[in-house]
Formats: sequence, structure tokens, C-alpha cells
Amino acid sequence: MDIVLSGIRPTGNLHLGNYYGAVKSFVKLQDEFNCYFFIADWHSLTTHPKPEDIRRSARTILAEYLACGLDPKKSTIYIQSDVPETIELYLYLNMNAYLGELERVTSFKEKARKQPDNVNAGLLTYPTLMAADILIHRSTKVPVGKDQEQNMEMARLYANRFNNKYGVDYFPIPQSFSLAGRGIKIPGLDGSGKMGKSEGNCIYLYDDPAVIRKKVMRAVTDAGPQAPNSEKPEVIQNLFTLLGAVSSKETYDYFDEKWNDMSIRYGDLKKQLAQDIIDTLTPIRERIAEYSANTELLDRIALEGAEKARVSAAKTLRDVREIIGFRV
Repeated sequence: MDIVLSGIRPTGNLHLGNYYGAVKSFVKLQDEFNCYFFIADWHSLTTHPKPEDIRRSARTILAEYLACGLDPKKSTIYIQSDVPETIELYLYLNMNAYLGELERVTSFKEKARKQPDNVNAGLLTYPTLMAADILIHRSTKVPVGKDQEQNMEMARLYANRFNNKYGVDYFPIPQSFSLAGRGIKIPGLDGSGKMGKSEGNCIYLYDDPAVIRKKVMRAVTDAGPQAPNSEKPEVIQNLFTLLGAVSSKETYDYFDEKWNDMSIRYGDLKKQLAQDIIDTLTPIRERIAEYSANTELLDRIALEGAEKARVSAAKTLRDVREIIGFRV
């Protein structure tokens, strides 16, 4: 069976874009594949989080994962730092990674430009740690967005380089796994094409109804349709994309017809959209609160997930040590 791996940095809460773009699909993937879902707390160290925030943030993401439907009985859910074997593989991969190729990674160049006072070695070798996360389970499929495709190319490079250097066919070459047809790209409320934390245009899974209504009512619109059956501009199409995700087909068709006959009232659309988002997120928010209040349960789930992940990781590391020539 194909091994699917996905991770998320605990640098903020999950939002509606995360849910429809990936996490909702992960719930289905765990019935089809051998899935590993991890919380990438080591990756977050490039931004130097406060010690007290690391465990709290990891628990937050874990609670949200569980509330969305990821099931520790069906998939392996763990915190990255609970699987130390990954760091040893990271070391071996770094020995075969070269400065020039790491410096050419687009995400590194962008972050170095934005934060010139914090160009740390972890930022430079981010692709090798990501590769170690993938290769430690010999993963074959990795759901990623376009912004991570270059890092996936690096993971494939390191898998191939290891195999070629030692004359083995050990690491499968991991492939980017598209969620097209499964996930939905959720736009931002500011009229942009993507909902994201850094853009400040999110609806978070934990947002209460009053906050959701306030955010939706402030969503960017325009002056309205200028001709019957005209094409919707991006800012309006974004609202209809959200409507298509959370509302019934009848609701979507009603407002689509109102657009086409030029009788649409954006206030009515936003009120309905806000209510449908609230109806969608309320049970998730309630489950987040239940899981978050039970830190003992969260820690036990994380521990059990780490134990399962370490079985896979330890086997890979034993093989790698033997291939390289170290004592097993």
C-alpha cells in the first residue's frame, strides 16, 4: 500500500482554507492509504518560538486535527520531535546536500530577503529536514501545494543521490500527491485568491459565530453586476467559491440566479454565507474545545502515535546505518 505523509507547522491555528484545501481530504485518505500525519515542531524553530509555546501549539494543532476527523486508529498521528530518528537521517542527508543547491531554493531566498537578521542554518537546510520527514517512512505520496514543489524536488534529489551513492534501490522516489478533485482552494475574504494566516484574511476553525459574521460582512465586494449573465470578477467569484464549499446547491443556485438577473444584494449573500459557515464550523469548534480541554488525552494520542511512527522510523534508520557502514 502507498504510504502518504503530510505535516503542518504549529505556527497558528487551522483555518477554513486548511480544512477544505487539505484536512477534509486527509480524513478520506486515511481509509485508502497507510497515512502518517505529523506536527512539524522542529520546522517551527526557524522562527525561534518561545519554549512555552512549542508544546501548547502542538497540542492545539493535534486537537484541531482530531476535531476535523483524523482518526489515530486509522492513521499515525505524531509530533515530529517525538521521533528522534528523523534527526539522524537529517544529518546523513545534510552530508550529501550542497551549499549551492540549498541557496538556490526559492523559499530560502525569499525568507532570507524578508528576515535578513535571521538567516539561520535551519532555514538553509529546511529542504533536507523535510526530505528526512518523508524518507524516514519511505513515503511514496506527499500532498503538497505548489509552494512546496521545489522542496519535493529536493526530496527526490536526495533519495536518488543516496540510492546512487551507495548502489542501492532503497528509498522510493516520493511523488507529489495532488488533492485535485478532493480538496478545494478556499479564497481569502480580502478578495485575494488564497486564504492564509500571513494575509490576515482567514476564518479560523475556532472562530465563534459573532467573529465569523463580522469577518464575512467585511468581505470585499464591488458595485454589482453591470449586465445580465456577466462574468463574475474575482472578488465576487471568491464569495461564490466559499458559498459552493459550505452551502447547499439550492442556496448557491439561488444567488447565482440573482447575480445573472442583476438583482443580487451582497448583504443578503454575506448573511447567508456567514450562517452556513457557522453551521459548518460549530460542531468542529465544539470538538476542538473538548479535545483542547483534555490535555491528558492529547498527550496519550501523541505518545501512541510516536510509538507507531518510531517503529517505521527505526527500521529505516537501521537499514540506512547498515548501508552507509555504521554499526547497527
